[in-house]
Amino acid sequence: MKTRPKLRLGALALSGGAVLGLLGPLWASQDKQTKPVSSGPTLQETRVSLDKWIETQQIIARERTEWQQGKEILLGRLELVKSELGALEKKLDEAQAGAQAAEEKRIELVAENAKLVATTNELTTRAAAFEGAVRGLVKSSPAPLLERLQPLVQRMSDDPSHARASVAERFQNVLGILNELNKANTEINVNYEVRALADGKPSEVRVLYVGLAQAYYVSAGGEAGVGSPTENGWDWKASPAIANDVLIALDILQGKHTPAFVPLPIQIR
Repeated sequence: MKTRPKLRLGALALSGGAVLGLLGPLWASQDKQTKPVSSGPTLQETRVSLDKWIETQQIIARERTEWQQGKEILLGRLELVKSELGALEKKLDEAQAGAQAAEEKRIELVAENAKLVATTNELTTRAAAFEGAVRGLVKSSPAPLLERLQPLVQRMSDDPSHARASVAERFQNVLGILNELNKANTEINVNYEVRALADGKPSEVRVLYVGLAQAYYVSAGGEAGVGSPTENGWDWKASPAIANDVLIALDILQGKHTPAFVPLPIQIR
C-alpha cells in the first residue's frame, strides 16, 4: 500500500518531463503568435503609390479628353462628309437629269436632221427637175432673150447630181430664168438680127417678137417671114405676103403710125 505513491510520483516525474518536453514547442509556437505583426507599408511607399495613382488618373483624364476631342472632330468630319455626299448626290441627280435632257435633245435633233436630209433630198430632186424643164424653155427662147439668160444658164451644172451650187442657189437661179422668160412673154419687142433670106445671103432684118409665141421679120428689101419656137430653137419661114403688115405694125410700135388693127398670121402649137 505504501509503495504505490512512489510509483505515482516517479511516473509523474517522468510524465512531467514529457509534459515539459511537449510544452516546449507549444511555448515556442505561442511565442511566435504573440510576436508583434508589421503595421503596413511605410510612408515613402504610400507616397509612391499615391503619385502613381494620381499619374494614372491624369493619364485617364487626358485620354478621356483627347478621346472626346477626337470624337467631336470625327463627328464634325462625318457631318462634313455627309454634307459633301449630299451635294455630290444632288449634282449627280442634276447631271443625270441634264444627261437625260441632252439625250432627249439629241434624239430630237437626230429626228429633225433626218427630216432635213429627206427634205433636202426632195428639194434637190425637184431642183434638178426644174432645171431640166427650164433648159427646154431656154432652147425655145429667141436670140435676144438667150443673150440675157446666158449668165443664168451657165450657173446650171450639166450634171445635176454633181452640182456645186447649193439647193437654195439652184432654185434662185431657176427663178431668175423664169422671171426673165415671164417678162419676155408679156412684152412685144423689136430686135435687129441677121438672117439668111431667100437668096441665101445673110441680111439684116427687123424682128417683131410677140411674147415667146410668135415673131415676124421684114428686111429693108421687103422680104418677110414668120418665126415660131420649137424644142431646138426658132423655126423661120419666108412669107412675102405679110411684109406690108409687118412694116405697119413696126411703125405703130415706133409711134410713126396711128394705132390700127393689123392682121398677122399666127401658129398655135
